[in-house]
Amino acid sequence: MKIGVFDSGLGGLVIAYSLVSKMPQYDYIYLGDTDRAPYGNRPEREILEYTSQGVEALFKKGCKLVIVACNSASADALRVIQRQHLKAWPGCNTLGVLIPSAEQAVISGQRIGVICTQATADSGAFTREIHKLSATAEVFHKATPRLVDNIESGQMLLAKHNLQQYLKAFSGHNIDTLVLGCTHYPLLKKEIRGFLGDAVNVISQDEIVPAKLQDYLTRHKEIASDLSTGSNIEFFATKITPTIKKLACQLFSKSVLMEQIYVVGPSARH
Repeated sequence: MKIGVFDSGLGGLVIAYSLVSKMPQYDYIYLGDTDRAPYGNRPEREILEYTSQGVEALFKKGCKLVIVACNSASADALRVIQRQHLKAWPGCNTLGVLIPSAEQAVISGQRIGVICTQATADSGAFTREIHKLSATAEVFHKATPRLVDNIESGQMLLAKHNLQQYLKAFSGHNIDTLVLGCTHYPLLKKEIRGFLGDAVNVISQDEIVPAKLQDYLTRHKEIASDLSTGSNIEFFATKITPTIKKLACQLFSKSVLMEQIYVVGPSARH
């Protein structure tokens, strides 16, 4: 049984790479729904439907555990999907990236900025999860709707320009921590840290998710014991774009074989 990583596009490749780097013994499958990316500007119903289809496709391919690397999906869809798949796929599990980020944010500071998609901002999920851990923390959201499109289309110079405009929104809030609330944003973390300076702790999900997963597997030995350890990784996308193929090759330092896949689940047949 394998570890699956699902994302709405190419951003989850950064999470997949961080997991493979820290836990190379396991077998992984990556699935990016590039044909329908980005999710962040979609209604909750579509995010739930598409995420459910992606997660189910990974279960069908032999994944025991699926990491939903998309924050929009983690915010809007994860709890529903966990309940549904608990019945349909007994023994399998789905984890998100949003709660680990909230946990790390509270450790880092009390005036917490969050950059994220519009769907994640509208859900209020980061504020909700942070306040579960610290009622006194102040949370400042900034939706950054253009960044994912810029990154998915390979327009990194435009992404950096838009990023600076978005980050200016925090200038009056005296934040001590900034959460990168989208898995695309670690690709800009160098620029973000340069813009904000050393006084602001930047929480990048690729830097915290591997340790959280390692801890989860330590606590759930019944899942860890079922995971295969062939050190293999497979790549799938619903649309093979030049940017996802290029990023996969850059991160994994080899010629990556990426297969196109059509995902469909029960929700799409209603």
